[in-house]
Parts: sequence; C-alpha cells; structure tokens
Amino acid sequence: MSFVSILTLGFLLGIKHSLEPDHVIAVATTAGNTKKISRSTLTGVYWGIGHTCTLFLTGMLYIWMKGEILESLSMTLEFGVGVMLVILGAKSLFKDRLNITNDHDGLRPFLVSALIGFVHGLAGSAAMVILTMSTVTGIGEGSIYIIIFGAGTIIGMLCFTTILGIPFALNGKNIGLNRTFIKLAGAISFGFGLYYIYKLGVTEGLFALWAN
Repeated sequence: MSFVSILTLGFLLGIKHSLEPDHVIAVATTAGNTKKISRSTLTGVYWGIGHTCTLFLTGMLYIWMKGEILESLSMTLEFGVGVMLVILGAKSLFKDRLNITNDHDGLRPFLVSALIGFVHGLAGSAAMVILTMSTVTGIGEGSIYIIIFGAGTIIGMLCFTTILGIPFALNGKNIGLNRTFIKLAGAISFGFGLYYIYKLGVTEGLFALWAN
C-alpha cells in the first residue's frame, strides 16, 4: 500500500474508533446536558482534541523509545475508562441530589468532554502504537498517521454528538423528557462501566496481574 492509502485507511479507522461503545456512551453523558445542537457538536470536537493530543504524545513516546508496552499497564489504563464511565453515569443519575447544575453557557461541558477524550487517549495508546508500527516505518510517518487517525476520530465524534443533540434541542422546553434522556444515558454509562470493570478485572485477569 502507498503511504497515501495508509493515511486514508487511518482516517477511516479513526472514524470507526470514535464510535466504539465506551466512547459514545461517555460523551453522551456530557453532550446530553446541552440544549443547542452547536454546543452538543462542540463536545464531540473537544473530546476528539483531548483524545488526539494524548494519543499523539504517548504514541510518539512509545514509538521513539521502541519499548514494549506492559500488558498490565495497558489493561490498567483501560480499567480507568471503566471507572470513568461509572463516575459519569452516577453523576448523571444522581445530579439532582448532588445539586449539580447544567452549565449551558460556560466552558465546563467542553472541558469535561476534553478530559474524557484525554482518558480515552491514554487507554487507547497501546493499541494505537501497535497499529501504527505495523503500518508505517519511522517516527515521521508514525506522527502523520496518528494525526490523520485523530482527525478521523474528531470527525466521527462530531457527527455523533451533532445527531445526539437533535432530540435535546427539539425538546429543549420539555424539562421532564430531557431529564429522562440524561438519566437513561447515565444508566447506560453506569451499567457499561461496571461490565467493563468486571470484564477487565475478572474475565481478562487484571486483578490477578495486580496481585502478582
């Protein structure tokens, strides 16, 4: 394959990567708090920026060091995603009791979305390095590939959060319905996070690795 073809494939893989279940579930808990489609779209953009930045920095570090990524470290970072999903879900489910307000006019939803992308980027760095080193040669090509891959994740998440924002924008005055949507997203995030933690810790043996 030519390098241009590899970059095109990387861009398409980036779009596919952005739509993985743990990504869309986590971002949905934040995008659902906005009442405008434009602001919902921006949560996706900020997620992509945070995700790409950490993916690039950690990816370049791993490639430059040419070191093997410890399985326990890779799984621990993934475990952190599960914990984050539980926290985001609990926050959406119990925000009324915790007196958490929706900061529609501030930067808070965007910064939270960028932080979510940051965590996802750390957790996905191991797989990204393996994929990059198997398709390109040299740190220069590797850096370009990761940037193009990151651009794909931004576009993919931008499209998802734009679509997600439509029902919230259309029902902006229906507080009860919006609250139901937000709690539903929170319940899915909380449940999937618990499943993710169990899968990594018990099924895939992370707890055993920690014990050793």
